[in-house]
Amino acid sequence: MMNNDNKSTETLAPGSPPLDSSSVDEIKPAGNERLPVGISAFCLFLICVVYISFHLYALNIQPIETWTFRIVHISVGLLVGFLLLGASNRFDEPKHTSTWVRGIGAICLVLSLCVAAMVAVLWLSPHYPTFLNAAELAQNFLGGIAASTLVISLLASYTCVGERGRLSIIDASLGILALAAGAYIVLSLERWRMVAGTPFAGELDFYMSAVGIILILELTRRVAGLALVAITGVFMLYAFIGPWLPGIFEHSGYSPGRFFTYIYTDNGVLGPTIAVSSTYIVLFITFAAFLQKSHVGEYFVNFAFSVAGRSKGGPAKVAVFASGLMGMINGTSAGNVVSTGSLTIPLMRRVGYEARSAGSIEAAASTGGQIAPPIMGAGAFIMAEVTGIPYTDIAVAAIIPAVLYFLSIYFMVDLEAERKGMRGLRSEELPKLRSLLKQAYLFFPVIILIATLFMGYSVIRAGTLALIAAAVVSWLTPHWMGPRAILSALALSARMVIPLVAVCACAGIVVGVIAMTGVGARFASLLLGIADNSQFLALLFAMLISILLGMGMPTTAAYAVAASVIAPGLQDIGIPPLVAHFFVFYYAVISAITPPVALASYAAAAIAGSDPLKTSITSFKFGLAAFVVPFLFYYSPAILMQGDDWLQIARILITGSFGIYLLAASVQAWCFGPLNLMMRGAALAAGLAMMAGGVATDLVGIAVAVIVIGSQLKLRRHNATI
Repeated sequence: MMNNDNKSTETLAPGSPPLDSSSVDEIKPAGNERLPVGISAFCLFLICVVYISFHLYALNIQPIETWTFRIVHISVGLLVGFLLLGASNRFDEPKHTSTWVRGIGAICLVLSLCVAAMVAVLWLSPHYPTFLNAAELAQNFLGGIAASTLVISLLASYTCVGERGRLSIIDASLGILALAAGAYIVLSLERWRMVAGTPFAGELDFYMSAVGIILILELTRRVAGLALVAITGVFMLYAFIGPWLPGIFEHSGYSPGRFFTYIYTDNGVLGPTIAVSSTYIVLFITFAAFLQKSHVGEYFVNFAFSVAGRSKGGPAKVAVFASGLMGMINGTSAGNVVSTGSLTIPLMRRVGYEARSAGSIEAAASTGGQIAPPIMGAGAFIMAEVTGIPYTDIAVAAIIPAVLYFLSIYFMVDLEAERKGMRGLRSEELPKLRSLLKQAYLFFPVIILIATLFMGYSVIRAGTLALIAAAVVSWLTPHWMGPRAILSALALSARMVIPLVAVCACAGIVVGVIAMTGVGARFASLLLGIADNSQFLALLFAMLISILLGMGMPTTAAYAVAASVIAPGLQDIGIPPLVAHFFVFYYAVISAITPPVALASYAAAAIAGSDPLKTSITSFKFGLAAFVVPFLFYYSPAILMQGDDWLQIARILITGSFGIYLLAASVQAWCFGPLNLMMRGAALAAGLAMMAGGVATDLVGIAVAVIVIGSQLKLRRHNATI
């Protein structure tokens, strides 16, 4: 892609029409996503609606046995994922699929249906003696046929190109195979609980669990790329080569049968990540889909433009504001970038921002959406599941860090706009605030969510009421949600949730390896040894490992892995669970803007037309405060609303905000005018001192800040008189 960093920016002609923000509520298809039409589209639509309806029914009306519910969540999710996503971005022209491709597809379909039929026979045989002989054959041959079907179907999906407007029979066979593997485990669930992960696991158990694990890895590759799959592969390899590794990495090693069956339990794939995916994530993704279908996302962005669009560098400030609002209902960095960035990045270019800066601002702001309460992305729900801390406590603890994060980006863009003399958008280009205020009822779903959470309702009940409210408020707008729109929102929910199902299941594999090998406990002892010399060094080491684990991984997976490896070690050195998990959660989130592999920055660079690596480096600069704030969780827990001293909490918020401004001024080399190198260093020292949270450091920071600001104001007055 052409690098536009140095191109001159566009300008709007006088009388330009008002901006169109309708695109923020559109979910853009992935490059390998099928766009079926006709009967294919109807079948996929029906499966998606049933999939999400099943979850809503189980969560609100009739609970289902935990393991069964999670296995259905994964297996049907894999079916939907394979139907929806191709093995690559290559598709054939309509009506040009060759006969041999159809023939291979038919073979794969017949084989997968044979596997499903064998599983059905095993289920029927205890109840109908007629099937006993067939069950014996199935017991002997099911594993080999399932493995062969998997290999043939995967190879066929890589080599055979189908039409984008039709479902692929080859990928449908992979989906049926996933259903068969899940059904086998559900039908033998009582025995599975006892033998999985032990030497008593049978050969067939190994084959069926291995098929399920490989299908999870393949769907993860399709939705998230190779990075997470490669990392998971390294962990899986570690389970087998442990006896030959040195130091803390050594372990006794495991047979394939023990390994794969253990991973397909609640210690691995069916553990905390899928527990969250099958409950909170499905519910809140559905909530987000309802908000998008009722065009609330468009309203959020219009509201942000009407408030901040006229100020210097207005679109950049809108990106900060809108990404925070959209983050409350979205919770994914790259998703936020694509939805709001497609509008804000071109507008930032128009008012004077370089392509690289425009993409970086959007990436940094969108990443902040995952730490913005009340819906902080999947990682926060996993934190609640792992720690047992109520989600409302986590949401409250996140308020001040989220405020400081967005303030830092706001100050960065404001100072850059001032330094470069940028303008905002003209009034005629912006939505009218008065008319938007008349639609303030569109905030009601989010308000209801917050209110019900703090009234003591469960997260599930609060999310369901907010979802219903999203449909009800649409009746007051032109985007009325009737039965068809509601079904469409349910289908959209499935499309949005599948990537997270795959990522959470894949993260569960890594968590299972960590639990099985005990490497997490050994890492904790290593941190304990470092902490004997310096707790700061232990925190610094934990930060580096968290960022390293998060590079190239979606936040959900990055946090799940870090929470298994690092958080226990931090707790062992005396750090409270909330502080330890928030520490690793923040670094897992900001790995999305940490070079060299920064997913949010790469998504923004694609929209801006800038160099991905340079954009990620600039994003790192804009989100710099986020790399400092987690250390304050330990040294000043009041930043997480810990304790009852509200004066101390207020002091930390105020001084932290001033510290963030000085940090931004140092990075941008501007504070009421250009900052020389010495003043930049002084501003940096003052900012860090005021962010440290102690009374003494605050006083030192204030004293240095007075010197810096006083000198800058004096210099500006002097320059004005010349």
